[in-house]
Amino acid sequence: MVYQWVKHCVERYGRDEVEHWYWEVWNEPNGASYWHGTPEDFYKLHDYAVDAVRRALPTARVGGPDVAGSGGRFMEGFLRHVVHGTNYATGQQGTPTDFLAFHAKGSPGFVNGHVRLGIAAQLKTIDTGFAMIAAVPELKDKPIVIGESDPDGCAACQGGQLGYRNTTMYSSYTAAVFARKHDLAARRGVNLEGALTWAFEFEDQPFFSGQRTLANNGIDLPVMNVFRMFSRMGGQRIEAESSGEVPLDTMIRDGVRGAPDVAALASVEPKKLCVLVWHYHDDDVPGPDAQVELTLDHLPLNAGEARLTHYRIDEKHSNAFTQWKLMGSPTAPSDAQYVQLLKAGQLAELGAPEVVRVENGAAKLSLKLPRQAVSLLVFEWENQ
Repeated sequence: MVYQWVKHCVERYGRDEVEHWYWEVWNEPNGASYWHGTPEDFYKLHDYAVDAVRRALPTARVGGPDVAGSGGRFMEGFLRHVVHGTNYATGQQGTPTDFLAFHAKGSPGFVNGHVRLGIAAQLKTIDTGFAMIAAVPELKDKPIVIGESDPDGCAACQGGQLGYRNTTMYSSYTAAVFARKHDLAARRGVNLEGALTWAFEFEDQPFFSGQRTLANNGIDLPVMNVFRMFSRMGGQRIEAESSGEVPLDTMIRDGVRGAPDVAALASVEPKKLCVLVWHYHDDDVPGPDAQVELTLDHLPLNAGEARLTHYRIDEKHSNAFTQWKLMGSPTAPSDAQYVQLLKAGQLAELGAPEVVRVENGAAKLSLKLPRQAVSLLVFEWENQ
């Protein structure tokens, strides 16, 4: 069956397209909800499936096992099997492995009448998963995909502890956690290729009904705009330090329960610098704005002018949920209201573009960043 399915896909979509796909056999085989056999039973299924994929398309990208969490003993056994075990399908040692995958979730709660997210739980899982892969020399350089990467584990569930989903708390959490994924990958010396959200489109649901989605009834939520910000960053990641960031080890141990995390992620490419800045806290309670003093140094532009475009996600920008509440939370928005909501869901600029003066490869600027807000500062110039 697997052979015929892959063969059909190649015939239908073309070899060049299918070579870019990621092929794996199962979901969360370490959990009783999805797999009722033994680990060895799964290894056998995995070997035969991978063999079938490769017979249909020898250049196919194969891997797995997309375990729940870091996978514990199941993942350790799987890693040993694909490197040193006897392949059930071929009789040879090991199983072709082009990528490795596991899941990582946060742990939200409802405390004293407000949502409290658990970024520490997700980061601990990621760090453990990276460490397990790094411990196997033959696999350390393999691309890693975090197959489900979310603040909680149930996209279809609703409840008070999940009230972050429509708000900027989701977007600021996403900015903070993605940056730390890269930090953890660098610390462990592994190859993080990407991460996926386990989010859905729920049909025939009320507006902003609370499932974990990136868009609701066709209207983009604030979290979607973080991914739009990420998409505007390119080139090479560069160092970005903040006196207001929560240290990585503290965040893994305790989360963000004391001072907020005010930190940055930066990238540079020819004639363009991007700085993503966020103001995150695990507790969804009011707090003062962060006064950010941004210093840029060692810029590729030694002297001249750079054009600054400032994108913002907060209560008033890139936020269709706030706009909907201002309308009175209509259960059936009119056509005109729907158009307004579509527009409010897009990534918005904070004012008109500005000119920033660069001298001796350096520049400074100040901004206020509300709690749970995210800014993307894009600097562009013509002359080097």
